[in-house]
Amino acid sequence: MEQVLANLLPLLNALWWPFVRAMALLSAAPVVGEAMVPVTIRVLVAVMIAVLMLPVTGQAQLVQDPFSLAMVVATAEQAIIGFVLGLGFYFAMAVIGILGFVVSSQVGFSMAVMNDPLNGSSSDVISTLLSMLSIIVFFAIDGHLVLVNVIGASFKAWPPGGGFGPLLLQTVAWNVAWVFSAAMLLAIPVVFSTVVVQIGFGFLNRVAPSLNLFSLGFSVITVFGLLMLGQLVRFVPDHYTRMSGQVLEMIRQQMEAEGERREGLGHKGAWDKGVWHDEGRSNG
Repeated sequence: MEQVLANLLPLLNALWWPFVRAMALLSAAPVVGEAMVPVTIRVLVAVMIAVLMLPVTGQAQLVQDPFSLAMVVATAEQAIIGFVLGLGFYFAMAVIGILGFVVSSQVGFSMAVMNDPLNGSSSDVISTLLSMLSIIVFFAIDGHLVLVNVIGASFKAWPPGGGFGPLLLQTVAWNVAWVFSAAMLLAIPVVFSTVVVQIGFGFLNRVAPSLNLFSLGFSVITVFGLLMLGQLVRFVPDHYTRMSGQVLEMIRQQMEAEGERREGLGHKGAWDKGVWHDEGRSNG
């Protein structure tokens, strides 16, 4: 019985690390991590990915006692790496959501709130429309397959028990500002056009104060904003594809930096070992 458990422990460890990392990535990733996807589905997908990653994780196994503190620390490490990678892809989807909120507030649709089936909360109509569009684009560019490829490549850059550099977390923090700047750049045409219409109605109100321009101006701004939104929606898929490519480039740079850091540590360890060996031989 002890021999069976001894042979079973490496297999369980080889399945556990990719399962934790995949589950954390799927929980933070767009579309798959939304509330409309049941947790059971995410667990089953994570188990399937863990089985598929056995050829990768079997080469660099980290066998730990399941009831030890080292196991808890290594599990938290895998969860952080997976969550950070999924969060990077979520940023690209968050840009579209922020764009919809800004446009809705400008055209007056922020008052029309509906139940959002994606996250279980209420959102405006334009944000929901753009979110549905981004979901279609996500599957059209094989985003679900990209997530699986990123999980497989991450085990080569950050093997279980190898830790991760602080640069990974810093890059995610810096990209929060990139999310807001990208959303504002997309929303500038709609915002500028609605501001011009409002300024024009302000001048008309000064010329003819007896006219009731408030109700007329609200309708004109809404129609003009929808026309500008119709022109903007055509470019949303291209922007989302480029932002996803930028996220992949960011992850690739982090993997290369992590590989260089590990090579530097390996050379340093070999150099220290050679120095100690030479000193011991000279003392002898």
